[in-house]
Amino acid sequence: MVFKYLTLGPLSVLYGLGVNLRNRLFNLGILETHEFDVPIICVGNITVGGTGKTPHTEALIKVLKNDYRVACLSRGYKRKTSGFVLATEKSTANDIGDEPMQIKTKFPDITVAVDADRVRGIKKLMQLPEKPEVIILDDGFQHRYVKADINIMLVDYNRPIYEDCLLPLGRLRESLHAKDRANYIIVTKCPPNISPIEKRIISKHLDLRAYQQLLFTTMKYGDILPLDGSNHCPITSKGSILCITGIAQPAPYVEHLKKYSEQIKHIAFPDHHNYSDSDIQRILQEYAKIDNPTKCIFTTEKDAVRLKLCNLPEEIRQQIFYIPIEPEFLTPRDQLIKNIYDYVRQDKRK
Repeated sequence: MVFKYLTLGPLSVLYGLGVNLRNRLFNLGILETHEFDVPIICVGNITVGGTGKTPHTEALIKVLKNDYRVACLSRGYKRKTSGFVLATEKSTANDIGDEPMQIKTKFPDITVAVDADRVRGIKKLMQLPEKPEVIILDDGFQHRYVKADINIMLVDYNRPIYEDCLLPLGRLRESLHAKDRANYIIVTKCPPNISPIEKRIISKHLDLRAYQQLLFTTMKYGDILPLDGSNHCPITSKGSILCITGIAQPAPYVEHLKKYSEQIKHIAFPDHHNYSDSDIQRILQEYAKIDNPTKCIFTTEKDAVRLKLCNLPEEIRQQIFYIPIEPEFLTPRDQLIKNIYDYVRQDKRK
């Protein structure tokens, strides 16, 4: 531990100086922040790794899509294309990235686009024949070239930002002062039975400003869904599961699978992993080793959109399942939703 601090500590200091200088340049107006004539809601964080951005983005889309033309703009991490790409019914995870593909699959009627340059991406969206009435930036909290009207920052309950350090010593992409840009801070992945006392302790540590609101969510698991087709999952308590994940924090998902069986073999790949032919061969070999007539493969919803593109034997494809997740609010979300609706309505009256 001492060696880690001695070697990575100075690098974190240098990284922090660079990030603080960049933010200072934005605050002074030397680096330009662009404003647009459309309500922009940003969902992001200041840490590396999963805080549940995509499920929370989907929750906002679900609320807004029936009343407004919603567009979701993402970077499209690890896609095999570049520049601005507008998702269509023929798009794949290779074209737009796994998370945007997941969103497009769930909400085919909304506009989904990817562009690492968010300013250019928004301009392209506003040139569409049917302009969006509200744009949701998925993971755009650090992208200060765009001025968001509502900033929602997510904090992982299991990795409190006030106990973390800047990269590379820790997982923070910015210092704690960055949280002051958020209008709403949501503590995600909480235990469902989190106590009022613990909520108050977290609130005290976060040192909220008067204009900020704190909310808490837990992850709610949905029904088991097949990768392809409508086949039924055969797993029983005596069955065996091969779990395939390519997400930042797979432990909670693996723990949830124990609800179905204690016999779980887990193969963990890096976050946003692109599955190669050798990866598929490894999965097939591990699956063949499981000596149990009742067995199946489970993966995450995000991995499912990538595995659909892989060259899998049909009999194996029929044995792959995933479980979608969505945030469940543990504190009233009424004010958050009301403020978002009020802002969008106000903008439409301009």
